[in-house]
Amino acid sequence: MSGGDNCVKILGSRVQLLKLPQIVGEIDHWISSRERTCRRVVVTGFHGIWEAHKDADFRAMLNSADLWAPDGIAPVAVAKLKGFRGAERTPGADIMKAFFELADKKGYSSFFYGDTDDTLTALKENIGEKYPGHRIAGFFSPPFRPLTPEEDERVVRMINEARPDVLWVGLGLPKQDRWIFEHKDRLKVPVAIGVGAAFLFLSGKVKRVPGWVGRSGLEWVWRFMKEPRKLWRRDLIEGPQFVWHVLLELAGIRKYD
Repeated sequence: MSGGDNCVKILGSRVQLLKLPQIVGEIDHWISSRERTCRRVVVTGFHGIWEAHKDADFRAMLNSADLWAPDGIAPVAVAKLKGFRGAERTPGADIMKAFFELADKKGYSSFFYGDTDDTLTALKENIGEKYPGHRIAGFFSPPFRPLTPEEDERVVRMINEARPDVLWVGLGLPKQDRWIFEHKDRLKVPVAIGVGAAFLFLSGKVKRVPGWVGRSGLEWVWRFMKEPRKLWRRDLIEGPQFVWHVLLELAGIRKYD
C-alpha cells in the first residue's frame, strides 16, 4: 500500500483516509481495469491496529494491502490529533452498501464468503430486494474448523468459477485478512475485501447503531452492551493499552515501526 498525504501512521500501521466515494471509486477502477491481480482491502479500526502492533508479520500483511480503510472511530480520532482534520470513518457495512448502489447501476457481482448459512440467506434476500441490478455470484459458509487442503482448493475453485467482481470475506479479524493474503495469488477476482460483522448488519441479523452514535465515537459502547462476553477483553483491557501506546507515540516518547 502506498503512502502519501492521505495516509496516517499509527503504531506502525498505515491507514488510508479516503472518503467513502473515493473507496468505491478505487474498487470501480480495479474492476474496470481487469488486471490479473487480486486487490486487497483491509477494513478495520483499533482492533486491527492493535493486533498488528502485537504481531509484526500481521502488521506487514495489513500494510501490504492495496487499501486500508478506517472502520472505527479510533484511527480517525488519532488521525485528527496528527493534523488530518477531514478524516472520516468508513465502516465495512457502509462500503458494502455504497458498492451495491454502484453495482445496481453497472451490473457488478459479489461473492460472499463467511458467517452462517442463515445469515448469508438473509443477506442474499435483502440485497436482492434493494439492489436488483447487483448480481450475486455466490456465497459460502465455511465450517468452524480448519479446512483440509482439498476443501480449500474446492472453495477457491468455486469462487473463481463464479467470476465475481468483488469477494466479500466475513470471517472476523485477523482470520479474514490472513485468509485473503494467503489466497490472493490463487483468487481470480479483481477485489477481495474483509468486512468482519458487516454480513450480520446488512442481513438484518444484528441491528446497527444509530448514525449519531457512530459519528460520536460511541459505537464501541453500543456493541459492548450487546455482546459483553465477546468484547469485554478487547474494550476493557486492550482498548486502554492501545490508548496508552498512542499517547506515547503522540508525545514522541516512543517510536513504532
